[in-house]
Amino acid sequence: MDTTQFLKKTIDGVTQIEPALTPPSIATAQTGFVKKPKLGAGSSKTRKREIPEGLWTKCPSCESMIFDKELDENLKVCPKCQHHFPIGSRERVHSLVETCTFEEMDAQMTSVDILKFAAYKSKLDRDRKATTLKDAVITGVGKIGAHRVALGVMDFSFMGGSMGSVVGEKLTRLIERGTEGNWPVIIISTSGGARMQEGCISLMQMAKTSGALAYHAQRRLPYVSVLTNNSYGGVMASYAALGDLILAEPEAMIGFAGPRVIKDTTHAELPPGFQTSEFLLEHGLIDSIVPRKDLKERLVKYLDFFAAGSRYRAA
Repeated sequence: MDTTQFLKKTIDGVTQIEPALTPPSIATAQTGFVKKPKLGAGSSKTRKREIPEGLWTKCPSCESMIFDKELDENLKVCPKCQHHFPIGSRERVHSLVETCTFEEMDAQMTSVDILKFAAYKSKLDRDRKATTLKDAVITGVGKIGAHRVALGVMDFSFMGGSMGSVVGEKLTRLIERGTEGNWPVIIISTSGGARMQEGCISLMQMAKTSGALAYHAQRRLPYVSVLTNNSYGGVMASYAALGDLILAEPEAMIGFAGPRVIKDTTHAELPPGFQTSEFLLEHGLIDSIVPRKDLKERLVKYLDFFAAGSRYRAA
């Protein structure tokens, strides 16, 4: 390869000759660059990045992904579209009563397979393990604000919140306890109706709970019924519709029979929003729609109002 010479002047003025290589010709120069192979390029399988379960929940209304911790802190309400997810009975109790004031009643009462209904006992055992509940309702006495109340909360995750003998008995005892103590009664309902595995014994709970509420009303004591999604069947045909004040969560489905059954029976087109809490508020069945995060504050105001005009007094 040919060389060329460059003159380089030093600091002291002495000139030196410094050889240098001539650049290669264009024809022989490499114009392309060798690319590094990508990781995993030789393998045919591609590894997907999986999101661990129990971290995110997709909202069925707005389809946004919600961090489960954020959803729990917001009482299972979507922070973007305010969709109300189902919530457990114990979570709801903790969101309403003052800390360490709730005294549960009849916690060990369990249903019995009187009619020897097929697979009923196995379903009871399954839901007891899955929910850690004995049946579809929790009852007890606690304080909401300054008011001592008899509180019952149903849980849809236990056999669809169906009303059997235990649900009816626990609620009847709760109402009678509230009557004896001169306390208001609050029942938060979510149910698919009567429990068919117990036959007419389940239907008898409608009359029993309604009778207990009649005695409660004779003492001029308030009863507040809170309806959540879903509230159907025998529950709605008895104590859930007998409140002095009937509240409901937004977009809750409420009625005796479902829209499909009514449509097939009447052979008529149902109006838009039929059986939603907004529809029932417009037609006068319920008194107010209260978002879940505002329920405790609103209950305190309502109880203050009731205390001012009846024999009931705050604790």
